[in-house]
Amino acid sequence: MNVPTPALALPRSSEGHPPVVVQVKGDAALFSRPELKVERVTYPVMTPPSARGVLEAIFWKPEMRYRVAAIEVLEPIRKFSIRRNETSQIVSLDDARRGKRVDTAAHRDQRNAICLRDVAYRIHAHIEVTDRATKPAAAYRDQFRRRVARGACFHQPYLGTREFSADFGEPDDTPAIDHTEDLGVMLHTIHFGPPVHMEWFTARLDRGVLHVPLRGIEVPGASASGEA
Repeated sequence: MNVPTPALALPRSSEGHPPVVVQVKGDAALFSRPELKVERVTYPVMTPPSARGVLEAIFWKPEMRYRVAAIEVLEPIRKFSIRRNETSQIVSLDDARRGKRVDTAAHRDQRNAICLRDVAYRIHAHIEVTDRATKPAAAYRDQFRRRVARGACFHQPYLGTREFSADFGEPDDTPAIDHTEDLGVMLHTIHFGPPVHMEWFTARLDRGVLHVPLRGIEVPGASASGEA
């Protein structure tokens, strides 16, 4: 006899609504730890900025924003190592418009990366409206759910880096893994400003669930590098 998986108890929005939910999976993922500069080493789980990126790939409007509440890990944490070619030169948007290109052969570095294999997550997030909104938050929640049900997205979601694409769909009753681990400091939010600043939090995987606090802590002089 199959026992139904209990619903995850999460804080409701200021209007009293539960978060929207989407399930994502992929063959591989890379959620880089920002303190490791030479090699790309993944966190064991998806980070809130990466989850927000998946949500915005499915549905986004300038008058709304996502606040990630929790991420459930649905597959065992398995890692593998690959060697990737990366360029050490970056062209600005203005230079690209003027036709400047990067000589990737001359500015190529090989870096080892520790990635995740065969991943699946259930993302819970609240949709919050900004001052520019002309509709209530419920209208955006309904649009999001319809797009998830249809499999519609603005661009293909990815899992930390563009080479690892993600499939998404409506949530099912797959239970979170029974694994608890302290994950250290994790990026909470990037505020693109200007000026750009970031919030961080002390992350912990609790029986397969990463609970994301309402706000992070801004650390003076801290920055993120690599994929979120």
